[in-house]
Amino acid sequence: MARKYSRKKGKSRSKKPAKMEAPKWTRYKSKEIELLVVKLSKEGQTASKIGLHLRDVYGISDVKVITKKSITQILKENSLLPQIPEDLMALIKKAVIIRKHMDQNKRDMPALRGLQLTESKINNLVKYYKKSKRLPEDWKYDPKKVKLLAE
Repeated sequence: MARKYSRKKGKSRSKKPAKMEAPKWTRYKSKEIELLVVKLSKEGQTASKIGLHLRDVYGISDVKVITKKSITQILKENSLLPQIPEDLMALIKKAVIIRKHMDQNKRDMPALRGLQLTESKINNLVKYYKKSKRLPEDWKYDPKKVKLLAE
């Protein structure tokens, strides 16, 4: 699949295994993994960091295969899902950093283009999350107000 704003192809990477069954060497049961996810979320970790932590520390290769639920589904069931999705928040933080850079370097046109692309991605994600009812319908991306949210 091609990249969104450049005419390049995607980067190759490893694929998940085709078998969708829990590995035999996993010591944890489904309920234990859910409790670990809830505990790590209460410590302030995001969903992606929880997955990395479970993989690196506990040796849980894939939460979804064992529990039949994704990490975000587990967080949603326990009312621990953040108000703004993680990928949208990362893009907002990136836009704030670029805006701060643009305040100091007004003639940096490649940075301006990067800001335009980042804000376009933000607007597309906002539209998607409003459709899927993950964000309220009246939520709006405003660079000046969002700066407080990202910091």
